[in-house]
Amino acid sequence: MIMEMRGMGRWLTFALLLGIAGTAAADIKEVRAQVEASMLVTGAIIIEPDGTVAKLDLDQREKLPEAVASLIDKAAANWKFEPVLVDGVARRGKARMSLRVVANKLPNGDFQVTLRGSHFGDEAISPEERRKRGDSVRSIKLLPPAYPGGAARLGAQGTVYLVVKVARDGTVADVITEQVNLGFVGNERLMQQARDAFSESALVVARKWTFQPPTEGAEADAAFWLVRVPVDYRMPGKKAPGYGRWEVYVPGPRQSAPWMQSEYGEGDAPDAMVAGGVYEIGKGRRLLTPLSG
Repeated sequence: MIMEMRGMGRWLTFALLLGIAGTAAADIKEVRAQVEASMLVTGAIIIEPDGTVAKLDLDQREKLPEAVASLIDKAAANWKFEPVLVDGVARRGKARMSLRVVANKLPNGDFQVTLRGSHFGDEAISPEERRKRGDSVRSIKLLPPAYPGGAARLGAQGTVYLVVKVARDGTVADVITEQVNLGFVGNERLMQQARDAFSESALVVARKWTFQPPTEGAEADAAFWLVRVPVDYRMPGKKAPGYGRWEVYVPGPRQSAPWMQSEYGEGDAPDAMVAGGVYEIGKGRRLLTPLSG
């Protein structure tokens, strides 16, 4: 579902203008075509045995723009998931969710708001409960990356979305950059330089990470496991917008590796995942209907 949202706020238009400041005039049209405003909305859903959504709880609903909350409410009413099976029997289940909501400016000055991507996690449980479970990959040591000097000189910010192949001993067997979104706007050459700098920085440190593989459950004997890890880069003193606030960004292209089977996380959008988390691919709830409802 796509909705028009009027009166989005003068600050967003101002932010878009700031984002292209300093860019050569010849590049302005191309840059404007790429710039989007987005936010991550999180919450939880209860899934009935038949896969329909019995209840939707949006985190901090009062902080969300009314049009955004309404868009999600209407979409969720038409969602249908692959049933949650317990010992082969469909049961009611609860799942965490995160949604990437995107606003694009129309020629008449209004904004179109749509759901761009999603991640529906496995059963919603507390962090303490999750640490006690042995059926999922858990992080042991995730060293933070260094801010790349070239990107810092450009004043560039961004988020790198990694896919890590975890070996049976918990080390990193392989890792790729699946996507890089930039909170920075320049010509294509500068943007690619920033993407490359962030990607290389994240890949270097990720190869040193360690994980705790599953010790029980259906996946305990797997040859390897895949996890997504978003890595956020922000300049000193620059904070992320608060929950429910729009952020200007330029989405990057998405890529995969030969060892990423197509059925793994096919419904997940990398940039719908919250930075700082570790998301095991293949463990989420599969949405059978269109995200837009």
